[in-house]
Amino acid sequence: MEIIFLGTASNNPTPVRNVSATCLRYEGDVWLFDAGEGTQIQFMKSTVKPGKVTKIFVTHLHGDHIFGLPGLMCTIGQNIVESKKLEIYGPVGLRRFLRTSLELSRSLVTYPYIVHELLPIDEQIPDEIKKWKIVENDDSYLHPSEILGTQISINKNGYWKLHETDNISVRAIWIRHRVATFGFVIEQKSQQGSLNVEALKAAGLTPGPLYKKIKSGENIKLENGKILEASNFIGPSKPGKKITILGDCYDVPDASTEIAKNSDLLVHECTLEDGFKEKAISNGHSTPSMAAEVANRTNAKCLILNHFSQRYKPLSYFVEKNINPENFESEGEIDWVQKLVNEAKSCFKGNCMAAEDLFSYKI
Repeated sequence: MEIIFLGTASNNPTPVRNVSATCLRYEGDVWLFDAGEGTQIQFMKSTVKPGKVTKIFVTHLHGDHIFGLPGLMCTIGQNIVESKKLEIYGPVGLRRFLRTSLELSRSLVTYPYIVHELLPIDEQIPDEIKKWKIVENDDSYLHPSEILGTQISINKNGYWKLHETDNISVRAIWIRHRVATFGFVIEQKSQQGSLNVEALKAAGLTPGPLYKKIKSGENIKLENGKILEASNFIGPSKPGKKITILGDCYDVPDASTEIAKNSDLLVHECTLEDGFKEKAISNGHSTPSMAAEVANRTNAKCLILNHFSQRYKPLSYFVEKNINPENFESEGEIDWVQKLVNEAKSCFKGNCMAAEDLFSYKI
């Protein structure tokens, strides 16, 4: 599995960062997490083909996470590599947002798409949001290419079950922000161990169709009557990988951290430095020490920070200006993003880094 960060800025794009969009490459498919304004352009700058996107997961309905979605859906149709259905998951209201955007602009989508909406629990919805008198549900009509999706509620285990196959599952967990917001836990199931070919040859079985049967766990009887037990020729199972990608948040409840426990990778927002913690929390966001605390609580192996305020510049900014960032003193609204990483590392002893646009990380 590979993570590609298409956008790592908070609130609005800058010359060096676009707003939120993160890709996961898995077995030939691409899953996208959020699609802020300009995500189409970021795809074109990257090695990721938009036509490979099969699933999109939206953390919440703030503009810097969804304004790029309608246009991207049109682009996907122009680059689609085979007939397929696009599945989109996100909070209640996402279906109406896409219908309104696509229909009022008379935008055609050349493939079927389906929107599954996550029903939030009361704890996710701040009182200030409850004052907004808006219609989130609208199932009276569909876009010509739309298939009506499902409404998904939290289950008794404390998560929203979104997708599951024999190889992988995706669960949504709730986190605290200024609107109903979710994180996503992607968990690969344990992989079968490798076939011991040399041992099979030594036992008298030459390579052929019977190897496949043994790989599937079936015992084999040789012509001489000897039985080869499959378990003796298959190595120990390999644990699957686990990735947690969180949306904007200032707190992750204990029930959610339990579901994200033992993640190989935690992607956590880090909008402001610890010196601005009060301001960050008041805006529903996190600082390095807050992200590190979640990484510790989930026992994450690696923490990647993203969703940075415009004041925190990447290394490329300083290289372009021929400035050594190591010797750079904070100057007005300009600082080096490594400052955030250093603050997180003081609290979290695992691997920790800051994401940059188009940065990729293999798990």
